[in-house]
Amino acid sequence: MKINHETMTVEISLMENAVYIVKDGKLQEVPKPDSGHGKQIISWQGNKPCHGKLETDMRF
Repeated sequence: MKINHETMTVEISLMENAVYIVKDGKLQEVPKPDSGHGKQIISWQGNKPCHGKLETDMRF
């Protein structure tokens, strides 16, 4: 990830599978489920992401 603070832009790799949240000018990667299977649930309040929930599924 390459950050340019002057223009407030970030360059990310499109070769990596990831989910990002941008809040108040800051970029944060949402963690992946440990098992590789699950859900990332983002809650919003006042038009901003306020918290997230990470659920992991088990495959048999």
